[in-house]
Amino acid sequence: MAKNILVETSARHIHVSQEHLEILFGKGYELTKKKDLSQPGQYACAERIDVVGPKKTLPGVSILGPVRPATQVELSLTDARSIGVAAPIRESGDIAGSGACKLVGPCGEVEIAEGVIAAKRHIHMTTADAAEFGLTDKQIVSVKIASEGRETIYGDVVVRVSDKFALAMHIDTDESNAACAGSVGEIIQ
Repeated sequence: MAKNILVETSARHIHVSQEHLEILFGKGYELTKKKDLSQPGQYACAERIDVVGPKKTLPGVSILGPVRPATQVELSLTDARSIGVAAPIRESGDIAGSGACKLVGPCGEVEIAEGVIAAKRHIHMTTADAAEFGLTDKQIVSVKIASEGRETIYGDVVVRVSDKFALAMHIDTDESNAACAGSVGEIIQ
């Protein structure tokens, strides 16, 4: 059985807490859904904010909804380096001891002491998908992406299993550009 999966590029984005959303956009503010994303319940928002580091600013970075318990900024390593921020490679939600930055919105600013990461490449799948592929939650696999002149095999891909997910692999813009990524990858072990 071929173990093919959709590969999506996850560009820089921010997940905000309700507290920080209200500081950035005003008391009682709610996110405005712009479009649904491939993962159920996740969406791109109309709102954008600036991410400020010691070296420069990334203007107009997208916010993804819904709000989260903690604010998290996901950048490529190139983005992080360009603004002078440390961004350890982590799974989403693992922000303890990660990079710091300032977020600037139309109504205010927030200094976050931690929360800037480069997302570890990962595959979302349901329990049924995992059974079909013969994989388990937190298992590490490799994925081959075939492209014209730049076939790439990505190792250290973490499998994330939840029935709240839809089957897809997420890589950042650096990884996608390096492989001239198409839309399909093959899981290899």
